[in-house]
Parts: sequence; C-alpha cells; structure tokens
Amino acid sequence: MLDREPIARSLQIWRDRGFDLHLAEGWDAQAGFLAGTDAQRRSQLQAALNDPRCRAIVCVRGGYGAARLLEHWDWPLFAGRGGGLLEATARSPVWLVGFSDVTALLWSLARQGVAGVHGPVLTTLGREPAWTVDRLFDLLAGRAIAPLQGQGWGGGIAAGRLFPGNLTVISSILNTPLQPSLEGAIVAIEDVAEYPYRLDRLLTQWRLSGLLSAIGGIAIGHFTACDPPPDRPSCSIAEMLRDRLGDLRIPIVSGLPFGHEPPNAALPVGTWVQLDGDAGTLEFL
Repeated sequence: MLDREPIARSLQIWRDRGFDLHLAEGWDAQAGFLAGTDAQRRSQLQAALNDPRCRAIVCVRGGYGAARLLEHWDWPLFAGRGGGLLEATARSPVWLVGFSDVTALLWSLARQGVAGVHGPVLTTLGREPAWTVDRLFDLLAGRAIAPLQGQGWGGGIAAGRLFPGNLTVISSILNTPLQPSLEGAIVAIEDVAEYPYRLDRLLTQWRLSGLLSAIGGIAIGHFTACDPPPDRPSCSIAEMLRDRLGDLRIPIVSGLPFGHEPPNAALPVGTWVQLDGDAGTLEFL
C-alpha cells in the first residue's frame, strides 16, 4: 500500500513552485506487484505524452515494471528530433522525472535524443534537503547546476554523455533495444537492498559484456542497505566495488550524493558532463 502522506508533501512542494499537477487516472492502482496492468500504465504514459499542456511526467515511485511498458512501445516524435519529419507531426519534448526502476524509461527516452531527470519521485521528494529540491527545479528550468563532489579514484578526466541509473535495472537492459550507446559515456550507478555478491555478479556481467572497456568513466552514488548479513562471509560494498572497477584505468568517482537515500541530487540523463577522477568531481557542461 502507498503511504500517501509523503506523496501529499511532495505534491505541495511542486505546487509551491508554481506547477499545476494532474494525477493520472488510476495512479494508485495495483495489479499484483505492479502499479496497475501494463495496459493501464501505458495508457497513463500515452495520455501524458499526447497532452500538449503536459511539460513533465513525474513518477510517483520506482518499484518494478517500467521496462515491461517498453515492449512493442514507440515513443512519439519529438520536435527537432525527427530527422526531416514535418514539425506538425511532432510534439515538444517533456521532462520525465524519476529514478530506480524508472531508469529503463529514462534510458529509452535518451535514445530518442530527449534528456530526462534522474531525480526524486513523489514518495521521496519530501525527505530531500533544501539544496536537492532547489537543484531539481533549477534543472527543470534550464538553470545551471553545481558540480557534485565525491572521492576520486584517479584515472584523469573524461567528458561524455551522462547515463545515471540503478545498477540492477541497467544490467537487466544490457544489449537490448532499450540500451543507449555507451561508447565514451559516463555511467553513474547506485542501488538499494542488494548484497555485495549480487552486485559483484552484475558488475561481472558488465565486464564480460565488454561495455566497461568502452565507457569513459564511472560515477558511484549511494548503495543503500547493501551491507552483507553479519552471519555470512563477505567483503564490504566498498571492497567489492574496488575489486570489480579499480583496474579499469578510467576516471572513477565514488561517494556522490545520489541514489535511494537523501540527498538524491538530480542528474540530467544523456547530457554532456565531465568526470574528474583526480579531483573527485562530476561537472555539468
């Protein structure tokens, strides 16, 4: 069951910023472990995309099942993205705001040349500090956003398109039509409630796929509630990340403030950034 109090608090934050919000019909539906059937959820997404008044789609939560919507799905034509198509057949791009399971939608949308926002959803925005709330609305308004500071692992400096996401979700869409080109990209990863051995398995999959040898750099956010159980032999999350990523000879920055716990700093998806593995910074170009 959804806890409606955090949602109401987040809705008020949006309204206080001057936004007129409309809750999609059936936004609180449930179908097993999904927030409604695939048909219901596709209908909600399509209705928002078809509405010329809609400037942003803000997700209520992450959860599970976003990738299911993209089977046999075609995004609408967006103005300026159609490669010679008539402007009258396209609509203005909309912001899609979310994180966690919403990563699948964000990455698929980025393949269309449309940036989204990896940032707080309606169940989490009300718990964010003031600076991350301001950052979200600055990004939506097209204002400059400050660099993020973490701990550099070395590897120099790389510039590339930023693709942030939940490690479990992005691993599930590798080598599918949902995956954007990651050549030279800066991949930003986070996760929640996954033990080190499970995350090791995912990063090993990335290594075996060859993708880690193609990307330009890695930004590491929160790995929330991922500590190993005390009664099992295990390395720590930090040790596992060093083991799987430390030999890549690319810029890596850890300890960045994004993911499944506050602060969850909003990150643009598919836009150009610079990652400095020596200074420990992620800068938005």
